[in-house]
Amino acid sequence: MPGSGVIDAGRGTTVEDRVLGALGGARPGPTLMCVAGVHGNEPAGVHAIRRVLPALREREPEMTGRLVALAGNLGALEVGRRYVDRDLNRAWTGARLSSLRLRPLSESVAEDREQLELLGAIEELLGTTTGAVYALDLHTTSGPGGVFSVFTDSLPQRDFAATFPVPMIFGLEELVDGTLLNLLSTHGIVSLTLEAGQHGEPEAIDRAEAAIWIAIVSAGLLPEDRVPEVAAARERLARDSAHVPRALEMRYKWDLRPEDAFLMKPGYRNFQPVARGEAVATDRAGEILMRESGRLLMPLYQEQGEDGFFLVREFSTFWMGVSRFLRQSGASGLAYLLPGVRRVPGTENEVVVDKRIARFFARQLFHLLGFRQLEDAGHQLVMRRRRFDEGRYRRGLPRPRRLGQD
Repeated sequence: MPGSGVIDAGRGTTVEDRVLGALGGARPGPTLMCVAGVHGNEPAGVHAIRRVLPALREREPEMTGRLVALAGNLGALEVGRRYVDRDLNRAWTGARLSSLRLRPLSESVAEDREQLELLGAIEELLGTTTGAVYALDLHTTSGPGGVFSVFTDSLPQRDFAATFPVPMIFGLEELVDGTLLNLLSTHGIVSLTLEAGQHGEPEAIDRAEAAIWIAIVSAGLLPEDRVPEVAAARERLARDSAHVPRALEMRYKWDLRPEDAFLMKPGYRNFQPVARGEAVATDRAGEILMRESGRLLMPLYQEQGEDGFFLVREFSTFWMGVSRFLRQSGASGLAYLLPGVRRVPGTENEVVVDKRIARFFARQLFHLLGFRQLEDAGHQLVMRRRRFDEGRYRRGLPRPRRLGQD
């Protein structure tokens, strides 16, 4: 995995075809879908895919299943910007997809067309699958220092994430709506977002390439003894994240509006420890102080973006084991019997939790049981049990469904 020259994302990256490449063996099996460049100023994944495909092609006859690589926002990649008209990674909801399918082309903005084309490519792929589908979504950040994974915390997604020796970030789906990761995960695709480093950092290509080789083995496309690159890939990612805890949970994010005049103070890095009350940024109202201590994640050092920064906090991997045991044993069904908890009428997997009664266990316990937070409304939490979280999906992964279907 040789280094390359510095990436100048501002100059743009030309991608002529949304399908960057597709390789498949004679034997049917799983599908690995790699997506890169959903944000146009994050081309490292595109370059990494272009490295891997020629090296993998000579082993194509031995593959079980297939690898399909897709480019995200072609127009934004061309100009080296996060997006042209709107963020392509904030609108992958069922309602938004339904609206896009019905909207006249004359009323579309640039990312509407990009999203429809990418959606069509993914659905065409799903329509020809015969086994499990894995997805690796490759990104980079505007802040320096950090390689990590993000996923929705059901057991199949967590098992896939655990094969990558990088920090595992839990809970992003509770803070950010409409990501491609969330959509794929809730439709039976075992999905992972891999943040490979800073925009323009040549090592980001190396890390993205390392992640692809690991995904090829983890998804079962080739046995490990036919992928000599994977040992160096694991070593590279482990070395570049050795200073960061293995498991961290999202605490909160700082939302932005165009009129806020947000400005991150210089010098912050991914996973940098920060203290409660520390001034990390400014806006029209003055200094922005941290609400609690923890580690800073994805500080915004670019013109475009909706999130100023995130705060994460380390937790013991012991609790990962506890949650696995609870979910595999069917303990999540007991959640409906806890005091202060009632089922949302007309649903099977949503509950309302009265925090005044369940204040000692509400959010943390429901996370252990496999629920995600939908809404925090004063004294009430609305939680939904994650799909595909039962033990049976470790023995046989879910079959993907058409995107946008509930």
